[in-house]
Amino acid sequence: MSGRAFVFGDNIDTDVMAPGTLMKLPPEELAQHCLAAVDPDFARTVAKGDFVVGGRSFGIGSSREQAAVSLSLLGVRAVIARSFARIFWRNAINLGVPCITLEQAGEISAGDRLEVDLAAGRLTNLTTGQGYDFAPLPPHLMAMMDDGGLMSHLKKKLGGAA
Repeated sequence: MSGRAFVFGDNIDTDVMAPGTLMKLPPEELAQHCLAAVDPDFARTVAKGDFVVGGRSFGIGSSREQAAVSLSLLGVRAVIARSFARIFWRNAINLGVPCITLEQAGEISAGDRLEVDLAAGRLTNLTTGQGYDFAPLPPHLMAMMDDGGLMSHLKKKLGGAA
């Protein structure tokens, strides 16, 4: 998978991805406000297959699943950060948005073209030519990603009964 990098700093919280004052909006409308407090053009300019790159503690704050839902609806292919809040990481994984922990995430610049191989645990910055290894997702989570997230995976495993 490959796409552009949208780069954010440390401590991007779930309220920035899904503002609490807008939680009554339908998910598709809420997604249009995702990350607007730090990049007002993000929801309008991100394209399917692009990546969000953060620093430390990406997804801190409340446990609102809508933060990961918004990224998913906008087509974000994966989130790459130095570290994640655990509940955000799990919400994103459940929704089929992989979270890649990469200590060198700060070396990625906005607009860089990235290529990610989740199974191999390899990220290549096509703009700079720099490559990075990361811990690949375990096979059971890769299967879930391949199926599009937890609910799709369960439906497949249970023959559509989920």
